[in-house]
Amino acid sequence: MGIRKLKPITPGQRNRSVSDFDTVTKSTPEKSLTKSLSKSGGRNSFGRRVVRNRGGGHKRRYREIDFKRDKFGVPATVHAIEYDPNRSARIALLFYADGEKRYIIAPAKLEVGQTIVSGESVDPELGNAMQMQNMPMGTTVHNIELRPGKGGVMARSAGSFAQITAKEGKYVVLRLPSGETRMVLGTCMATIGTVGNSEHQNIVLGKAGRNRWLGRRPRTRGVAMNPVDHPMGGGEGRASGGHPRNRNGLPAKGYKTRNKNKSSSRLIISRKKKRKK
Repeated sequence: MGIRKLKPITPGQRNRSVSDFDTVTKSTPEKSLTKSLSKSGGRNSFGRRVVRNRGGGHKRRYREIDFKRDKFGVPATVHAIEYDPNRSARIALLFYADGEKRYIIAPAKLEVGQTIVSGESVDPELGNAMQMQNMPMGTTVHNIELRPGKGGVMARSAGSFAQITAKEGKYVVLRLPSGETRMVLGTCMATIGTVGNSEHQNIVLGKAGRNRWLGRRPRTRGVAMNPVDHPMGGGEGRASGGHPRNRNGLPAKGYKTRNKNKSSSRLIISRKKKRKK
């Protein structure tokens, strides 16, 4: 797994870098595990634009990922590692002993031919999924559930992981990728290991067109607009004026938007670390 820098034979390739896809072993997806994916272009059911700077992009098919890992006690063999255009991580195609096929998020160092299994209490080995209360202290995990049986929702992007730091009664204490420390029910499932493709964050797109392939349209800065269009608009020359705000007037860059009365706040031990300026 690494990054390949291109020769600057055109202006668009001067600073461009791409993944070398050395861990990918299969180029076409498993047809039975894909479905059509329609684009909204940032529009809601009324056809009104509710999210700016969305639209276009390459046509994709959605790969159905098994975030629940609820096929307990049935061993599965890793048949292939594949590229998924819908996420930063790679995905692994599993062939179960009973003939079923499923996709999972591919952990780092998972290899074709390896056997993995999920259950409430299995061996704490790479790729296995189990309840966190049965994992050893210090284990690195990803694809973490917040509610038992709902499926993994945390630590699913490329290179991310959480670490079990303590166990308190029916809860386990996790240190999340953001630096936040929080408690999660020990009966929640998680997959052992770190999500693969950690070099994804170092990729440089290199040209505007590559952003358009991803479905991202150009974004206009608020200070370049008129006062009628944005709270930070207007002024003579480059005078931006005022504090940074979004288009609705809410403060940006450091303004906390989390609901103070959120029920899960009691499970958070320490908030995420502040960025150093």
